[in-house]
Amino acid sequence: MAAVTDAAREVLAKVRAEITSGALDEQSVHLALSGLADAIHRQLAETLSFSLRSVINATGVVLHTNLGRAPLSQSALRHIAEVAGAYSNLEFDLSSGERGKRDVHVQRLFARLFADASRHPLQTVVVNNCAAAVMLALNSLAEGGEVIVSRGELVEIGGSFRVPDVMAKSQAVLREVGTTNRTRIQDYERVITERTRLLLRVHRSNFSIVGFTEQPTLAELVTLGQKHKIPVMEDLGNGALLDLRSVGVKDEPGILESLRAEVDVITCSGDKLLGGPQAGIITGREELVARIRSNPMFRALRVDKLTYAALEATLQEYIRQNHNAIPVLRMLRADAEAVRARAQAIAGNVSDRFQAQVIPGESVIGGGTTPSAVLPTYLIALGGEHLSADALQNKLRNSEPPIIARVEEGKVLLDLRTVFPEQDAILQQVLQSLA
Repeated sequence: MAAVTDAAREVLAKVRAEITSGALDEQSVHLALSGLADAIHRQLAETLSFSLRSVINATGVVLHTNLGRAPLSQSALRHIAEVAGAYSNLEFDLSSGERGKRDVHVQRLFARLFADASRHPLQTVVVNNCAAAVMLALNSLAEGGEVIVSRGELVEIGGSFRVPDVMAKSQAVLREVGTTNRTRIQDYERVITERTRLLLRVHRSNFSIVGFTEQPTLAELVTLGQKHKIPVMEDLGNGALLDLRSVGVKDEPGILESLRAEVDVITCSGDKLLGGPQAGIITGREELVARIRSNPMFRALRVDKLTYAALEATLQEYIRQNHNAIPVLRMLRADAEAVRARAQAIAGNVSDRFQAQVIPGESVIGGGTTPSAVLPTYLIALGGEHLSADALQNKLRNSEPPIIARVEEGKVLLDLRTVFPEQDAILQQVLQSLA
């Protein structure tokens, strides 16, 4: 087997290098040679193992970007398996027998979800992420023209990507107005010219400005756009279809709220508060989204059958109003007392090994959304005389499966809000094995 041969060569090469460098004495050489079979077996296992793995998220960050943001629903996983394991009608119209458009699989669902949100006919298209959605929309609607945006909204998102840089790549010209903390509607109106193509609102999703601040309302911005016949575009980011006030989160706008305010074009993510796969969703007035879809860049940024399958299944859960089927929404709605009961059950079985305590704490939504919002929760705090918090965190991270926790004030903290209940037993077993 070629993989075994390659593993043997890698192990032998390492041993030769250590012998040549003088790192091994005679006894160590004999020891290394006697353990060649085990070393080759380990090397082979490492080579053939997956790099991308599932982990247990015990951080309490519901939308943890580094951990893949929104976990998918069971219905989404089933639909992906059905579509991925066979041929599908991705771009085939079964009724006519002609070539179809892949958009239809989710457009019909978005149309139903947004039916009462706007007096204008709406259209929705999907690309591979929200940054792509913003760039495509700006390029389609404002290439060569000016886009007016508040200085307080020129944000940097993850990975050092900045809104001004995305705008530059779209070939639209940035026109900044106002100041970092205060921008008025008059600031927008003063700089409108015949070159103005869009008024842009960027949701400050990963930070907040408090204190001496001012920002035009969305209604004011829409009224100004209608007065000058200039479309208003909002990069909403979070993709919330559920009213977050139901989970105690205030002042976080959602898609329906923006559509009711008559925003012309909205961009958002699929894998944040929507609870679906990574995707960039563009929805808005039919004629504007049609222009976006006709852009040649759309084909380069479109998504595949797996994304459509996951998104279609996620949207179906919203239509059924089966919100608890979507893991992110279920975690947001989880009762703190229920989290405490689970935490106490685990802590009681490991308390003699790790001095485990259950303490009140806070979960966060994360994923570049609701920067000021926290959810009350209960944490398992772990400590020990012979193992530092950093050492324990490292052991958890290298366990099977990996458990990702956080450290505060010399304690390892586990928040079960973001741990699936069926993972509780696994988490407990790992803790007992590390004791």
